[in-house]
Amino acid sequence: MDYALPEFLAHAVALEQEAADRYLELADMMEAHRNDAVSEVFRSMTRFSQMHRDEIKARVGAVQLPQLKSWEFRWRSPPETGGEEGFDYLIEPYNALKYARENELRAMQYYRSVAEASTDSEVKRLAGEFAHEESEHVAALDKWIGMTPRPSATWQDDPDTLPPVV
Repeated sequence: MDYALPEFLAHAVALEQEAADRYLELADMMEAHRNDAVSEVFRSMTRFSQMHRDEIKARVGAVQLPQLKSWEFRWRSPPETGGEEGFDYLIEPYNALKYARENELRAMQYYRSVAEASTDSEVKRLAGEFAHEESEHVAALDKWIGMTPRPSATWQDDPDTLPPVV
C-alpha cells in the first residue's frame, strides 16, 4: 500500500482510535457481565491504544491530515479491531489476551506491509517504527499470556451457546 504521508498518518490515527473504541466497548461488555478480570485486560488495551494514538498525533505536528470518510479507508475493517465471531461474555482472561494479541499482530502486519510497499521514505520510516511498536505490544501480550492460567474448559463450552436438546 503506497500512501502519501498525510493519508498514512490519518490511517494510523484512525486505526488506534478504532482499537481504543473497540477495547472500551469490550471492557464495558465484560464489566456488565461481571467478568471483571477480562474487563481490566480490555481497559488496559484501551489505554495502550489511546497512548499510541496520542503519540502518532504528536508526531503529526503541522501536517494537515485528511478527514477520511469510512469508505475512503484502505481496509474493510481496521486491522487492530477484531470481530465478534467466537467472542462470548464468559471469555476467560487467557482467551481475551489471545484475542488482543491477534489484533496487535494484524496491526503489526499492516504497518509492515505499508513500510514494504511505500515509495515515500518518511511513510516507510514511520510505518517501520509503528510496526516495531506493535511488535512490542505483541511481545508484552505474549508475556501476559504466559503468566495467565489457561482455562480448564473453554468458554465455547458455555451451555448458553449450545444447540437446544430436543
